[in-house]
Amino acid sequence: MSQEPMVRDTSSAVLELLAAGAPADRFSFLVEDARRRGAEGAELAGVERAARLGLSITSRWERHRRRETGLAALLEAVRDLAAAHQPEDVLLQSVARRARLLLGLDLAYVCYPDEEAAQVRVRAVDGRIARLEAGLTLPLGRSPAGLAMTDPVPLWTADYLTDERVEHSTAVDEVVRAEGLHTMLAVPLNRQTRPFGVLHVAARRVRGFTADEVALMSAYGDLAGTAVERARVLDRAAALRESGDAHARLLRLVLGGAELGELAEETSKLVDGAVRVCGTDGVPLATTGELPETAWEQAETGALEAHGSCRPVPVGPGLWAAPICTGTVGLGTLLVRLNGPLSDDGAQLLGCATQAMAVLLLLHNSRAAIAEGQVRDDLLDDLLAHPDLSAQKVRARARRLGLDLAGPHVVVVARPEEDSTGRASVWAASYAYRRNGLKCLRHGTAVFLLPGSDPGDAARAVSAELGPLLRHPVTVAGAGPVTDPGAVRHGYQEAVRCLEAMIALGAVGRAGSVGELGFLGLLLSDSRDAQGYIGSVLGPLLTYDEQRLSELTPTLEAFFAAGGSPTYAARRLHVHPNTVARRLERIGELLGPDWQQPARALELQLALRLFRVREQLSGEPAGGR
Repeated sequence: MSQEPMVRDTSSAVLELLAAGAPADRFSFLVEDARRRGAEGAELAGVERAARLGLSITSRWERHRRRETGLAALLEAVRDLAAAHQPEDVLLQSVARRARLLLGLDLAYVCYPDEEAAQVRVRAVDGRIARLEAGLTLPLGRSPAGLAMTDPVPLWTADYLTDERVEHSTAVDEVVRAEGLHTMLAVPLNRQTRPFGVLHVAARRVRGFTADEVALMSAYGDLAGTAVERARVLDRAAALRESGDAHARLLRLVLGGAELGELAEETSKLVDGAVRVCGTDGVPLATTGELPETAWEQAETGALEAHGSCRPVPVGPGLWAAPICTGTVGLGTLLVRLNGPLSDDGAQLLGCATQAMAVLLLLHNSRAAIAEGQVRDDLLDDLLAHPDLSAQKVRARARRLGLDLAGPHVVVVARPEEDSTGRASVWAASYAYRRNGLKCLRHGTAVFLLPGSDPGDAARAVSAELGPLLRHPVTVAGAGPVTDPGAVRHGYQEAVRCLEAMIALGAVGRAGSVGELGFLGLLLSDSRDAQGYIGSVLGPLLTYDEQRLSELTPTLEAFFAAGGSPTYAARRLHVHPNTVARRLERIGELLGPDWQQPARALELQLALRLFRVREQLSGEPAGGR
């Protein structure tokens, strides 16, 4: 048989196979058949070349077929994504299912990163699963998801657990083993050019991905990202409509004369949780559902943060605090124990509820809990602005509030170093109520009238509680005590002067009182209690001299007059230096070891001068020397 007919027959056979769409292995049969017939050399080479060309054409047709199949599936997926609007969570589930079917793999899931917490949360899963369920959180790191978020291009691995390019973590590896996964492809879901999530497809066998498959999934990821963003926009629009409807419904309740309890019930339905409305002092005004009696104590710190940030803040497991306020004026706090997480829509609904409650509280500000807080503020404002008010009428007003102004009270002023009026106002109302006192705000300073006789202790107590809550320095000063309502204004002025002096002296963020500033406090005080100041500084010496008929006070005077020299002091006193030395030892025992330190020595010398001046003005002998 000649070579030419053999080649012609082989070419015809290849064409027939191509026309019939025969599988690739049929072309190898042509070569084997030629060998059996004894073909060799150039004849066999011709047959092999024809078979290779046929196989090449078949492979190309197969790639085109797969590409067309993939494009058809992609077009079908596009139709699904462009169908009627679905909520984001439902759409994500559809995205995961379609992605798994596109490549015929075992599993697909979508996760969103939380970059602050360096983790991802699974939002939707499709396929047979063991542990990889929606809601699961996993470390971000340099996993396929992390790498796809960092460099927003598809990334795949043929065998995840053995791939050294991946930064493995115990948590992720455990899930991969539990699912029996090997091959994994991660595709970023983009919002414009910025990824907001990652779509994963995975197989439970080791396999590779062709360039066409990667391109197909990348195109699908782009389409899915656009669809999810569209769903988000529509969800937000729907949420706004729902929020607007809820706001209108709540305001209709308010304007229709509803009570606060009715608003609380409607809010409970809107957010699916138990609700309690508290006044600025933490007193419950209305409750719907079950909340613990200790809810306010648990939430008080968070309530301050809520008023400072004007948004709901978490204050415990499932417990949220939302501010009820107008501008910087706090009217109360809404506590909510939710049956699920607080979504963005839920936060908007809480905002609608608190606005409606603020309107209601303003319209009905004669209610006991709100009115009492305002009346307390008004009473202290009147005491500060009108010191000539009738003491009898003031005490009567105080008694109606459960206060007794006949006993000693101290005035405390607290000035935060940063503007935090909202949080300071809410805390001040609660603190004054708990301490059975009064409060008001004047010129960015919280003013308290509190039962007690030690202004320094009262100032430190305010500082210890308010400073950590505001998280920035608070300077606090106290004055008093006062027992007459007419003296409250003077106490306030003394406390403010003390506060200004502390700030000028660099004691920002500290707490103190007029009496604790020594001779500076004497100058700042309206009472000018020189005798009290002398007693606070020289009391132990004066008492010792009076009881023992000794001369420690004159010895101390002589010691300072002699420039701190015991020898010269002895000459001024006409006694032996040893006598002065023994007296100085006794003085140290009575006054403390630091009595010769510059600041303490200055206080002692000023007190000695005042003591002698008072003795001379009173006409009484100043004592032997």
